[in-house]
Amino acid sequence: MKGMSFHRFVFLVLVLIVSISVCNGQPGISGAAKAPKKGLFGISFGKNRNSTVKAPKTAGQVKKEQEKKKKKADADYAKSVKESQKRTVKIQSPAVQDRMKQDQKEIASREKVKKKKVSSAPKPTAKKYKK
Repeated sequence: MKGMSFHRFVFLVLVLIVSISVCNGQPGISGAAKAPKKGLFGISFGKNRNSTVKAPKTAGQVKKEQEKKKKKADADYAKSVKESQKRTVKIQSPAVQDRMKQDQKEIASREKVKKKKVSSAPKPTAKKYKK
């Protein structure tokens, strides 16, 4: 009877040791990254960690088409704004038209002075107010 309990104890210890070694043998448990294996003449085999995934060719074409459409839309918008401004001036009386032109000249000169002032300011200030 005593021999039987000793055999059971040894069997239980063996089962525990084997199960612990199996658990330790599972990959990725420790969380440590494995270094890539170096082959002949320093060439690494396996997956390169710095490799990039290229987008499909069609994705690049779609992006180019979107950029073209955006540029065209921006140009059309600028053109419509310019035409609207011209129409706004055209429908006014001659006296108001002269006053509007004079105001535009004054605004342009003020903006020019402001831009000179900002560009001549120290660099951090110029960066802050640069437009």
